Amino acid sequence: MGGKDLMDQEEIYSKVLRAGRRTYFFDVRSTKAGDYYLTITESKKFTHDDGSFHYKKHKIYLYKEDFTAFKDIMTEMMDYIVDEKGMEVISERHQKDFNKVDEENTSDVESFTDVDFDDI
Repeated sequence: MGGKDLMDQEEIYSKVLRAGRRTYFFDVRSTKAGDYYLTITESKKFTHDDGSFHYKKHKIYLYKEDFTAFKDIMTEMMDYIVDEKGMEVISERHQKDFNKVDEENTSDVESFTDVDFDDI
């Protein structure tokens, strides 16, 4: 079986969520045994001073046996954030006097975009 055939077998269904500099990829893939699992990939674009850019990617693999617990905890955490802070975005990046240099000096910890897992 060629590489393309293997790739076609693994990629079953995909959705993309574009969120500013971040893009989230939700991909249903197939195991060697023919079962399905979900990968969620966050891709974030970084631009260099010379105009060139690169992407940093982070990926998680979510298997069916974990769907219910994952969905329950994700929903609980998103509800907690909205209950505590509301839907208004509170970020230095959204302030009129925000300086891009300040953003580059921040921690690598990123916030998570609202994601609906009802289709899982």
